[in-house]
Amino acid sequence: MTRNEELFSRARKTIPGGVNSPVRAFRSVGGAPRFFARGEGSRVWDADGKAYLDYVGSWGPLILGHADPDTVAAVQRVAALGLTFGAPTEAEVELAELLVARVPSMDMVRLVSSGTEATMSAIRLARGFTGRDAIVKFEGCYHGHGDSLLVKAGSGLLTNLQYTGNPSSAGVPADLAQHTLVLDYNDAQGLADAFAKHGNTIACVIVEPVAGNMNLIVPKPEFLAAMRDLCTQHGAVLIFDEVMTGFRVGPGSAQGLYGVTPDLSTFGKVVGGGMPLGAFGGRRQIMEQIAPLGPVYQAGTLSGNPLSVAAGLVTLKKIAAPGFHEALAAKTRSLVDGLAAAAKRRGVKFSAQSVGGMFGVYFTATPPTSYAEVMASDKEAFNRFFHAMLDAGVYLAPSAFEAGFVSAAHTDADIAATVAAADAIFAAG
Repeated sequence: MTRNEELFSRARKTIPGGVNSPVRAFRSVGGAPRFFARGEGSRVWDADGKAYLDYVGSWGPLILGHADPDTVAAVQRVAALGLTFGAPTEAEVELAELLVARVPSMDMVRLVSSGTEATMSAIRLARGFTGRDAIVKFEGCYHGHGDSLLVKAGSGLLTNLQYTGNPSSAGVPADLAQHTLVLDYNDAQGLADAFAKHGNTIACVIVEPVAGNMNLIVPKPEFLAAMRDLCTQHGAVLIFDEVMTGFRVGPGSAQGLYGVTPDLSTFGKVVGGGMPLGAFGGRRQIMEQIAPLGPVYQAGTLSGNPLSVAAGLVTLKKIAAPGFHEALAAKTRSLVDGLAAAAKRRGVKFSAQSVGGMFGVYFTATPPTSYAEVMASDKEAFNRFFHAMLDAGVYLAPSAFEAGFVSAAHTDADIAATVAAADAIFAAG
């Protein structure tokens, strides 16, 4: 047994499935997950001492790479003054001011401890603001494990446009699922049809403006534009879930990149700099409905935690450097272009694409544009590729349905080494 296998066996005795978040279990790709001991820059080392080029980056937060010295120093400095107070601090005011300044659609923001908490709170706020119960989400988009969001489309949904969604998790009441309408991502007409039938009952539409939880799916321009127009026409709240895309795809996040203004936005990952932190914010008229100003209740003991705020402040300030996002996007494009070229050269059906510092790889002829197209990709081919890359010292997301991430710490040599490893795997068949 390797040390990783020993730890996994031990973990399964006291932790369900041996992991504290399901995708870490390698169930999709098979084998034992890697237990990491340390990270530095673009690399991580597992419990057996093997090094990997890391393209997961803790699922997106580590835009500066592992153990960024400035971020670590800030956390250490603040930790010495106290880990938590359950009271306001000056630093959380500074972070709120910074977020509001960077995101023009936000007049006010509330800090929380996770992306899931941010999206749950934003939906409650939208319901409280509109006095409506129904929400619209899209198949394949993940917004955390809140009850209203763990819903899949029913088989007759697109034909009948009824609230026929089914809970995709045990423990979610069917009554809650009935308030969630699940539509196809990138289908502007389907959204228009839904509003035509249910517009006066819809509290909000929540969307990943760039989908990253069914692999990377790029939005069609007309899809996001229609969403904004329809929400405005029908008095619904448009929520951009930027937990993954926030400050990752560009300095203005996805809403800045595509020029679409949501009513509420949720953030996580990058804004915490690797520490647990989330945020939701938007128009003042809506945000003033949150307690203690308004009737919509939301609270959190560790909200605005000093360590998380310190990491977030350092990260957001560093990535504001001129040219940072342009360089990150160019590096990511270099990776996906190199992988696609290698596959083409070896006659492998494969495609790849990127948005900012996010990327997707697919065993399909062209990048998918919907959940159905993603599901039609060659999952077994991905699994073989994943394990071959892992053996070669490249750590990709352990699922064919997850986006990847490049950090500022990845060098041109790292990208070249990754492409060379993939080329050898493609050549071997």
